[in-house]
Amino acid sequence: MSASQPQVEFWFDPSCPWCWMTSRWVTEVSEVRGFEVAWHPISLHIINEGREPGPHAEGHRQGLRMGRVVVAAEQLVGTEAVGPLYTALGTRIHPGGRDDVDGIIAESVAEVLLSVHGEDRGQAQGAADLSARLMAAAEDTEHDSVLRANTEHALKIAGPDVGVPIISIDGVAFFGPVVTPAPTGDLALQLWDGIRAAASVPGFFELKRGRQVGPQF
Repeated sequence: MSASQPQVEFWFDPSCPWCWMTSRWVTEVSEVRGFEVAWHPISLHIINEGREPGPHAEGHRQGLRMGRVVVAAEQLVGTEAVGPLYTALGTRIHPGGRDDVDGIIAESVAEVLLSVHGEDRGQAQGAADLSARLMAAAEDTEHDSVLRANTEHALKIAGPDVGVPIISIDGVAFFGPVVTPAPTGDLALQLWDGIRAAASVPGFFELKRGRQVGPQF
């Protein structure tokens, strides 16, 4: 990575549609501009502990389950699995419109493991065992400690009183941007340049307007 390329980190909960659209924008920009993104799972369930989640309760619970799977994938497969697994989960949930979370997890895990291991039959049993371990991680509360640490760190550097997405550019973290639909092409690059410029100003904290539309995938 050259000195001119930014150090970018992105904290996500797979269940959040707004986070999903921002992540697609960051992904496109990173591919065009040639920088890497470090992806980190966090949990809206943890963020909202002690609050009344209302209609989002089930979504937060399922986001926690998927977050555990992402944590397990990072531990068992490597950090290179985190971004692709988030993409696989989010593609099925958001533009795909699906809510069969167990099926989504199973398909997404299989997709990512195939990309890692290929179709080598000699590795098939190992991939099957790994897939079973990743599926089981959805109910393994031991992974919550990592999600909690990630969440607390993200809120410390970008909060308080924020949700997802959280982005850090060269060590400056903030909530957002919240966009719909995800900008592409020249608009994506224009937005990135503006956000990066804002992140370079030490005293910049907030810019917001009322949102009048829902997610547009």
